[in-house]
Amino acid sequence: MLARIRLYGEFIKFSHTVFALPFCLIAVLQTARGAGAAWEKAGWILAAFVSARAFAMAMNRILDRTFDAQNPRTASRHLATGALPLRQAQAFAAGCAAAFTLSAWRLNALCLMLSPLVLAYLVFYSYTKRFTRWSHLALGGALALAPLGAEIALSGAVTVPTLALAGSVILWVAGFDIFYACQDVDFDRRTGLHSLPASIGPARALRWAMASHTAAFLLFLVYGRLGGLGPVYFSAQAIILGLLIYEHLLVRRNRIEPAFFHLNGILSLTQLGAVWLDRL
Repeated sequence: MLARIRLYGEFIKFSHTVFALPFCLIAVLQTARGAGAAWEKAGWILAAFVSARAFAMAMNRILDRTFDAQNPRTASRHLATGALPLRQAQAFAAGCAAAFTLSAWRLNALCLMLSPLVLAYLVFYSYTKRFTRWSHLALGGALALAPLGAEIALSGAVTVPTLALAGSVILWVAGFDIFYACQDVDFDRRTGLHSLPASIGPARALRWAMASHTAAFLLFLVYGRLGGLGPVYFSAQAIILGLLIYEHLLVRRNRIEPAFFHLNGILSLTQLGAVWLDRL
């Protein structure tokens, strides 16, 4: 059983949950202040988040399995090697979709009504790389659903501060996904897949990534202002800025993996800690 859990955890890259979960929890922290018994819903919000993210990753692997098998960088993935049979992966994705729908139903009627649209978007993202160079923004949109969904779950609405937070997540994710796509420029061009690095070259794409991260940082500041956050949060933004600058320095040294995973995980957790401490 433990081996099976580990297999599915690796299949959906469960460790990458650290990118979006802190922003979901930020929305919970901020919305819970005026939402009464909001913390009673926290478990269902977490269940919705985990199941939606697992569904998105499973569908991405299922839909991209042919490309993964052809790409030397991804040829060791579970569906490409047969370590996980396709039918089992499909059953897992269906189970995740069912768990997400159940969680949405337990939260409120609006969440339940929106759940099919969320699932459809999470499938749609995997297709964007087949027809647009801006698939990086589509991925950012998928992760930005986390804080939006958390606020809808607690209050039944979306406020302007959370829209600013979602916008910052979109731009932040788009920037580091451009980093990641630089590894597959030759493969993408050969197979007809689209990405910004494949379309305009890595050097120009990295300038777009810098612009995206600059805009994301400015939106982090806007979010703090609109969200009523104070000195602790704004002081922490100096750390956020330093992390973003260091990411770009690492990428220019061709150290994409630590820039993609380690620093972005630290960044998201830093933002969560900043909001939490500021609220305390």
